[in-house]
Amino acid sequence: MSTKTKYEARNATELAALLGLSKFDAAELAFRADLNTAIIQKFKSAKITQAELAKRAKLSRTRLTALLNNNSHGLSTDFMLRVLTALGYRADLRLSKIA
Repeated sequence: MSTKTKYEARNATELAALLGLSKFDAAELAFRADLNTAIIQKFKSAKITQAELAKRAKLSRTRLTALLNNNSHGLSTDFMLRVLTALGYRADLRLSKIA
């Protein structure tokens, strides 16, 4: 019988390290995760339906639902920014030096 090792990642950066991803892939994963989380928070406070948001953003409800379920796999960053804009927000860019 084999023993399974349990791994736990608390954020996208830790997940990237566990998966052995490059620092470039890790940065993209972390950025997209933060953007996805922000979109979900803004959607919850907007008090509109998914159907209404999909209509505003001119996107399919199926893809929007995936994003709001924290599954951005296969969705472009442009898609995510379109949803954010449809919610009435824009992303502000802030750069910080990598430690």
